[in-house]
Amino acid sequence: MADTDNIIVDTATRIFQDLCDANTVNAAEEGKWPQALWEALEESGLPLAWVPDQFGGAGATMADGFAVLRVAGRFAVPVPLAETLLAGWLLSRAGIAVPGGPMTIAPVHADGQIALGADGRLRGRARHVPFARNAGHIAVGARRGGERAVALVAAAGLAIKHGVSLAGEPRDEVQFDGVVPQAVATAADDTDALFTIGAAVRAQQIAGALERILDQSVQFALDRVQFGRPIAKFQAVQHNLAMLAGEAAAASAAAAAAAEACASDIVASEVAIAKVRAGEAAGTGAAIAHQAHGAMGFTYEHSLHHATRRLWAWREEFGNEALWATRLGHMVAAQGADALWPFITRGS
Repeated sequence: MADTDNIIVDTATRIFQDLCDANTVNAAEEGKWPQALWEALEESGLPLAWVPDQFGGAGATMADGFAVLRVAGRFAVPVPLAETLLAGWLLSRAGIAVPGGPMTIAPVHADGQIALGADGRLRGRARHVPFARNAGHIAVGARRGGERAVALVAAAGLAIKHGVSLAGEPRDEVQFDGVVPQAVATAADDTDALFTIGAAVRAQQIAGALERILDQSVQFALDRVQFGRPIAKFQAVQHNLAMLAGEAAAASAAAAAAAEACASDIVASEVAIAKVRAGEAAGTGAAIAHQAHGAMGFTYEHSLHHATRRLWAWREEFGNEALWATRLGHMVAAQGADALWPFITRGS
Protein backbone atom coordinates (compact mmCIF):
# COMPACT_ATOMS: atom_id res chain seq x y z
CA MET A 1 0.00 0.00 0.00
CA ALA A 2 1.36 3.41 -0.93
CA ASP A 3 2.03 6.19 1.57
CA THR A 4 -1.00 8.15 0.37
CA ASP A 5 -3.18 5.11 1.02
CA ASN A 6 -1.79 4.87 4.54
CA ILE A 7 -2.54 8.53 5.21
CA ILE A 8 -6.14 8.14 4.07
CA VAL A 9 -6.67 4.95 6.07
CA ASP A 10 -5.00 6.46 9.14
CA THR A 11 -7.24 9.52 8.88
CA ALA A 12 -10.37 7.38 8.65
CA THR A 13 -9.23 5.19 11.54
CA ARG A 14 -8.62 8.17 13.81
CA ILE A 15 -12.03 9.64 13.03
CA PHE A 16 -13.79 6.34 13.74
CA GLN A 17 -11.80 5.75 16.93
CA ASP A 18 -12.71 9.20 18.25
CA LEU A 19 -16.31 9.50 17.10
CA CYS A 20 -17.71 6.03 16.39
CA ASP A 21 -17.83 4.21 19.70
CA ALA A 22 -20.47 1.70 20.76
CA ASN A 23 -22.72 4.41 22.21
CA THR A 24 -22.71 6.29 18.90
CA VAL A 25 -23.72 3.16 16.98
CA ASN A 26 -26.48 2.34 19.46
CA ALA A 27 -27.79 5.92 19.44
CA ALA A 28 -27.89 5.90 15.62
CA GLU A 29 -30.03 2.78 15.71
CA GLU A 30 -32.45 4.64 17.99
CA GLY A 31 -32.73 7.40 15.41
CA LYS A 32 -30.10 9.93 16.57
CA TRP A 33 -28.04 11.20 13.64
CA PRO A 34 -24.28 11.12 14.50
CA GLN A 35 -23.68 14.72 13.46
CA ALA A 36 -20.15 15.02 14.87
CA LEU A 37 -19.05 11.87 13.04
CA TRP A 38 -20.49 13.00 9.72
CA GLU A 39 -19.02 16.50 10.03
CA ALA A 40 -15.57 15.04 10.70
CA LEU A 41 -15.87 12.78 7.66
CA GLU A 42 -16.95 15.67 5.43
CA GLU A 43 -14.11 17.88 6.65
CA SER A 44 -11.67 15.11 5.73
CA GLY A 45 -13.18 14.75 2.23
CA LEU A 46 -13.67 11.00 2.65
CA PRO A 47 -17.34 10.79 1.51
CA LEU A 48 -16.40 12.29 -1.88
CA ALA A 49 -13.14 10.38 -2.27
CA TRP A 50 -14.32 8.90 -5.60
CA VAL A 51 -15.31 12.27 -7.05
CA PRO A 52 -12.76 14.12 -9.26
CA ASP A 53 -11.68 17.62 -8.29
CA GLN A 54 -13.63 19.25 -11.11
CA PHE A 55 -16.88 17.85 -9.72
CA GLY A 56 -16.23 18.99 -6.16
CA GLY A 57 -14.59 15.90 -4.72
CA ALA A 58 -11.30 14.71 -3.26
CA GLY A 59 -10.07 13.00 -6.45
CA ALA A 60 -8.74 9.93 -4.65
CA THR A 61 -8.36 6.55 -6.32
CA MET A 62 -10.81 3.67 -6.24
CA ALA A 63 -8.32 1.77 -4.09
CA ASP A 64 -8.31 4.62 -1.55
CA GLY A 65 -12.08 4.50 -1.24
CA PHE A 66 -12.18 0.73 -0.85
CA ALA A 67 -9.49 0.92 1.84
CA VAL A 68 -11.62 3.40 3.79
CA LEU A 69 -14.66 1.15 3.44
CA ARG A 70 -12.72 -1.77 4.91
CA VAL A 71 -11.99 0.34 7.99
CA ALA A 72 -15.61 1.55 8.11
CA GLY A 73 -16.75 -2.08 8.15
CA ARG A 74 -14.54 -2.74 11.17
CA PHE A 75 -16.17 0.11 13.10
CA ALA A 76 -19.79 -0.56 11.97
CA VAL A 77 -20.01 3.10 10.92
CA PRO A 78 -23.70 4.14 11.17
CA VAL A 79 -23.70 6.82 8.46
CA PRO A 80 -24.06 6.55 4.65
CA LEU A 81 -20.34 6.79 3.91
CA ALA A 82 -20.43 3.88 1.44
CA GLU A 83 -23.62 5.16 -0.16
CA THR A 84 -22.25 8.70 -0.55
CA LEU A 85 -19.10 7.30 -2.13
CA LEU A 86 -21.24 5.31 -4.57
CA ALA A 87 -23.51 8.27 -5.34
CA GLY A 88 -20.53 10.53 -5.98
CA TRP A 89 -18.95 7.93 -8.25
CA LEU A 90 -22.17 7.51 -10.24
CA LEU A 91 -22.87 11.24 -10.61
CA SER A 92 -19.33 12.23 -11.55
CA ARG A 93 -19.08 9.42 -14.13
CA ALA A 94 -22.15 10.96 -15.76
CA GLY A 95 -20.66 14.46 -15.62
CA ILE A 96 -23.01 15.79 -12.94
CA ALA A 97 -21.66 18.15 -10.26
CA VAL A 98 -21.80 16.43 -6.88
CA PRO A 99 -23.49 18.21 -3.96
CA GLY A 100 -22.26 18.13 -0.39
CA GLY A 101 -23.92 16.32 2.46
CA PRO A 102 -24.99 12.71 2.91
CA MET A 103 -26.29 10.95 -0.20
CA THR A 104 -27.59 7.57 -1.18
CA ILE A 105 -28.35 5.66 -4.38
CA ALA A 106 -31.33 3.98 -5.96
CA PRO A 107 -32.25 1.38 -6.96
CA VAL A 108 -30.09 -1.07 -5.01
CA HIS A 109 -31.70 -4.27 -6.28
CA ALA A 110 -31.13 -5.78 -9.70
CA ASP A 111 -34.87 -5.91 -10.34
CA GLY A 112 -35.35 -2.22 -9.55
CA GLN A 113 -36.74 -0.17 -12.44
CA ILE A 114 -37.07 3.62 -12.44
CA ALA A 115 -38.04 5.38 -15.66
CA LEU A 116 -37.43 8.94 -16.86
CA GLY A 117 -40.24 10.09 -19.11
CA ALA A 118 -40.19 12.46 -22.07
CA ASP A 119 -41.67 15.10 -19.76
CA GLY A 120 -38.54 15.00 -17.60
CA ARG A 121 -40.30 13.33 -14.68
CA LEU A 122 -39.38 10.10 -12.94
CA ARG A 123 -41.68 7.12 -12.47
CA GLY A 124 -41.29 4.15 -10.18
CA ARG A 125 -40.18 3.30 -6.69
CA ALA A 126 -37.11 1.87 -5.05
CA ARG A 127 -37.15 -0.47 -2.06
CA HIS A 128 -34.66 -0.88 0.77
CA VAL A 129 -32.79 2.33 -0.12
CA PRO A 130 -30.02 2.78 2.48
CA PHE A 131 -30.32 5.91 4.65
CA ALA A 132 -32.88 7.57 2.36
CA ARG A 133 -34.40 9.49 5.28
CA ASN A 134 -30.97 10.91 6.20
CA ALA A 135 -29.84 11.81 2.68
CA GLY A 136 -29.90 15.28 1.20
CA HIS A 137 -29.78 13.88 -2.33
CA ILE A 138 -30.28 10.56 -4.10
CA ALA A 139 -28.33 9.48 -7.18
CA VAL A 140 -30.81 7.56 -9.30
CA GLY A 141 -30.08 5.14 -12.10
CA ALA A 142 -33.01 5.36 -14.52
CA ARG A 143 -34.05 4.25 -17.99
CA ARG A 144 -34.84 6.96 -20.54
CA GLY A 145 -36.30 5.24 -23.55
CA GLY A 146 -33.67 2.79 -24.74
CA GLU A 147 -30.77 4.33 -22.87
CA ARG A 148 -29.53 4.48 -19.31
CA ALA A 149 -29.53 7.82 -17.48
CA VAL A 150 -28.35 9.17 -14.13
CA ALA A 151 -30.51 11.63 -12.23
CA LEU A 152 -29.70 13.78 -9.20
CA VAL A 153 -32.79 14.05 -6.99
CA ALA A 154 -33.26 16.19 -3.88
CA ALA A 155 -34.56 14.01 -1.06
CA ALA A 156 -36.67 16.79 0.48
CA GLY A 157 -40.32 16.28 -0.37
CA LEU A 158 -39.97 12.68 -1.54
CA ALA A 159 -42.46 10.12 -0.27
CA ILE A 160 -40.25 7.95 1.95
CA LYS A 161 -41.59 4.96 3.86
CA HIS A 162 -39.29 4.07 6.73
CA GLY A 163 -37.85 0.61 7.10
CA VAL A 164 -34.79 -0.93 8.77
CA SER A 165 -32.21 -3.56 7.95
CA LEU A 166 -31.26 -6.47 10.19
CA ALA A 167 -28.64 -4.13 11.62
CA GLY A 168 -31.24 -1.55 12.57
CA GLU A 169 -30.05 0.89 9.89
CA PRO A 170 -32.47 2.82 7.64
CA ARG A 171 -33.59 0.87 4.57
CA ASP A 172 -36.42 2.92 3.18
CA GLU A 173 -38.90 2.70 0.32
CA VAL A 174 -38.79 5.78 -1.91
CA GLN A 175 -41.53 6.79 -4.34
CA PHE A 176 -40.29 8.76 -7.37
CA ASP A 177 -43.52 9.19 -9.35
CA GLY A 178 -43.75 12.72 -10.79
CA VAL A 179 -40.42 13.87 -9.39
CA VAL A 180 -38.36 16.29 -11.51
CA PRO A 181 -34.61 15.70 -11.03
CA GLN A 182 -32.21 18.55 -10.36
CA ALA A 183 -29.91 17.23 -13.07
CA VAL A 184 -29.96 14.43 -15.64
CA ALA A 185 -27.22 12.98 -17.84
CA THR A 186 -26.66 9.90 -19.96
CA ALA A 187 -25.00 7.17 -17.91
CA ALA A 188 -21.35 6.50 -18.63
CA ASP A 189 -21.70 2.79 -17.78
CA ASP A 190 -23.94 -0.11 -18.62
CA THR A 191 -27.10 -0.89 -16.71
CA ASP A 192 -25.35 -3.21 -14.27
CA ALA A 193 -22.41 -1.01 -13.26
CA LEU A 194 -23.89 0.49 -10.10
CA PHE A 195 -25.19 -2.87 -8.91
CA THR A 196 -21.81 -4.48 -9.55
CA ILE A 197 -19.70 -1.88 -7.79
CA GLY A 198 -22.23 -1.84 -4.95
CA ALA A 199 -21.63 -5.55 -4.47
CA ALA A 200 -17.87 -4.91 -4.36
CA VAL A 201 -18.47 -2.23 -1.72
CA ARG A 202 -20.50 -4.57 0.47
CA ALA A 203 -17.85 -7.29 0.10
CA GLN A 204 -15.25 -4.83 1.36
CA GLN A 205 -17.39 -3.85 4.34
CA ILE A 206 -18.01 -7.52 5.14
CA ALA A 207 -14.26 -8.17 5.12
CA GLY A 208 -13.71 -5.34 7.59
CA ALA A 209 -16.48 -6.54 9.91
CA LEU A 210 -15.06 -10.07 9.86
CA GLU A 211 -11.66 -8.73 10.88
CA ARG A 212 -13.34 -6.97 13.80
CA ILE A 213 -15.24 -10.00 15.10
CA LEU A 214 -12.10 -12.12 14.76
CA ASP A 215 -10.20 -9.68 16.98
CA GLN A 216 -13.06 -9.59 19.47
CA SER A 217 -13.41 -13.36 19.58
CA VAL A 218 -9.70 -13.99 20.09
CA GLN A 219 -9.51 -11.39 22.86
CA PHE A 220 -12.62 -12.77 24.55
CA ALA A 221 -11.22 -16.30 24.45
CA LEU A 222 -8.01 -15.06 26.09
CA ASP A 223 -9.89 -13.16 28.80
CA ARG A 224 -12.68 -15.62 29.56
CA VAL A 225 -11.66 -18.15 32.23
CA GLN A 226 -13.50 -21.46 32.58
CA PHE A 227 -12.47 -24.41 34.72
CA GLY A 228 -9.45 -22.49 35.91
CA ARG A 229 -7.95 -21.50 32.57
CA PRO A 230 -8.71 -19.23 29.58
CA ILE A 231 -11.09 -20.84 27.10
CA ALA A 232 -8.49 -20.10 24.42
CA LYS A 233 -6.60 -23.09 25.84
CA PHE A 234 -9.39 -25.50 24.86
CA GLN A 235 -8.85 -27.31 21.59
CA ALA A 236 -12.45 -26.93 20.42
CA VAL A 237 -12.28 -23.15 20.90
CA GLN A 238 -8.93 -22.99 19.11
CA HIS A 239 -10.40 -24.94 16.22
CA ASN A 240 -13.37 -22.56 15.92
CA LEU A 241 -11.14 -19.49 16.07
CA ALA A 242 -8.92 -20.96 13.37
CA MET A 243 -12.01 -21.49 11.20
CA LEU A 244 -13.07 -17.89 11.82
CA ALA A 245 -9.59 -16.66 10.89
CA GLY A 246 -9.78 -18.67 7.67
CA GLU A 247 -13.16 -17.21 6.75
CA ALA A 248 -11.93 -13.68 7.46
CA ALA A 249 -8.82 -14.24 5.35
CA ALA A 250 -10.84 -15.67 2.45
CA ALA A 251 -13.28 -12.75 2.48
CA SER A 252 -10.40 -10.28 2.70
CA ALA A 253 -8.62 -11.78 -0.30
CA ALA A 254 -11.79 -11.94 -2.38
CA ALA A 255 -12.78 -8.37 -1.51
CA ALA A 256 -9.29 -7.12 -2.30
CA ALA A 257 -9.37 -8.83 -5.71
CA ALA A 258 -12.75 -7.24 -6.48
CA ALA A 259 -11.48 -3.81 -5.41
CA GLU A 260 -8.42 -4.18 -7.61
CA ALA A 261 -10.60 -5.19 -10.55
CA CYS A 262 -12.88 -2.20 -10.03
CA ALA A 263 -9.87 0.12 -9.84
CA SER A 264 -8.93 -0.96 -13.37
CA ASP A 265 -12.42 -1.40 -14.74
CA ILE A 266 -15.56 -3.06 -13.47
CA VAL A 267 -14.94 -6.78 -13.85
CA ALA A 268 -18.19 -8.53 -12.99
CA SER A 269 -16.66 -11.99 -12.56
CA GLU A 270 -14.23 -10.81 -9.86
CA VAL A 271 -17.04 -9.02 -8.06
CA ALA A 272 -19.27 -12.08 -8.32
CA ILE A 273 -16.60 -14.28 -6.76
CA ALA A 274 -16.04 -11.73 -3.99
CA LYS A 275 -19.73 -11.34 -3.14
CA VAL A 276 -20.27 -15.09 -3.05
CA ARG A 277 -17.22 -15.80 -0.89
CA ALA A 278 -17.70 -12.81 1.39
CA GLY A 279 -21.36 -13.69 1.87
CA GLU A 280 -20.51 -17.27 2.81
CA ALA A 281 -17.84 -16.04 5.22
CA ALA A 282 -20.28 -13.55 6.76
CA GLY A 283 -22.74 -16.26 7.71
CA THR A 284 -20.16 -18.74 8.97
CA GLY A 285 -18.07 -16.08 10.70
CA ALA A 286 -20.98 -14.54 12.58
CA ALA A 287 -22.08 -17.96 13.84
CA ILE A 288 -18.58 -18.84 15.08
CA ALA A 289 -18.10 -15.48 16.78
CA HIS A 290 -21.35 -15.82 18.72
CA GLN A 291 -20.53 -19.40 19.63
CA ALA A 292 -17.16 -18.26 21.01
CA HIS A 293 -18.77 -15.49 23.07
CA GLY A 294 -21.65 -17.62 24.33
CA ALA A 295 -24.79 -15.98 25.71
CA MET A 296 -22.96 -12.73 26.44
CA GLY A 297 -22.43 -12.03 22.75
CA PHE A 298 -26.16 -12.11 22.08
CA THR A 299 -26.96 -9.30 24.51
CA TYR A 300 -27.63 -5.82 23.16
CA GLU A 301 -25.11 -4.37 25.62
CA HIS A 302 -22.24 -6.31 24.02
CA SER A 303 -20.84 -4.64 20.91
CA LEU A 304 -20.38 -7.91 18.98
CA HIS A 305 -23.82 -7.49 17.42
CA HIS A 306 -22.76 -4.24 15.75
CA ALA A 307 -20.66 -6.25 13.32
CA THR A 308 -22.56 -9.53 13.12
CA ARG A 309 -25.95 -7.96 12.39
CA ARG A 310 -24.35 -5.92 9.61
CA LEU A 311 -22.74 -9.05 8.22
CA TRP A 312 -26.18 -10.63 7.84
CA ALA A 313 -27.60 -7.44 6.33
CA TRP A 314 -24.75 -6.69 3.92
CA ARG A 315 -24.64 -10.21 2.50
CA GLU A 316 -28.18 -9.68 1.14
CA GLU A 317 -27.63 -6.20 -0.31
CA PHE A 318 -26.65 -5.73 -3.97
CA GLY A 319 -27.38 -9.41 -4.42
CA ASN A 320 -26.83 -12.39 -2.13
CA GLU A 321 -24.61 -15.41 -2.72
CA ALA A 322 -27.26 -17.30 -4.69
CA LEU A 323 -27.83 -14.44 -7.12
CA TRP A 324 -24.14 -13.83 -7.73
CA ALA A 325 -23.36 -17.55 -7.96
CA THR A 326 -26.01 -17.80 -10.69
CA ARG A 327 -24.55 -14.81 -12.48
CA LEU A 328 -21.06 -16.27 -12.22
CA GLY A 329 -22.27 -19.53 -13.69
CA HIS A 330 -23.82 -17.69 -16.63
CA MET A 331 -20.57 -15.74 -17.19
CA VAL A 332 -18.52 -18.94 -17.26
CA ALA A 333 -20.99 -20.77 -19.50
CA ALA A 334 -21.10 -17.88 -21.95
CA GLN A 335 -17.34 -18.14 -22.51
CA GLY A 336 -17.52 -21.78 -23.55
CA ALA A 337 -15.76 -24.92 -22.40
CA ASP A 338 -12.34 -23.96 -23.76
CA ALA A 339 -12.22 -20.87 -21.55
CA LEU A 340 -13.10 -22.65 -18.32
CA TRP A 341 -9.62 -23.73 -17.23
CA PRO A 342 -7.96 -20.40 -18.04
CA PHE A 343 -10.74 -18.68 -16.07
CA ILE A 344 -10.23 -20.89 -13.02
CA THR A 345 -6.44 -20.59 -13.03
CA ARG A 346 -5.97 -16.94 -13.95
CA GLY A 347 -3.93 -15.04 -11.42
CA SER A 348 -2.57 -18.24 -9.87
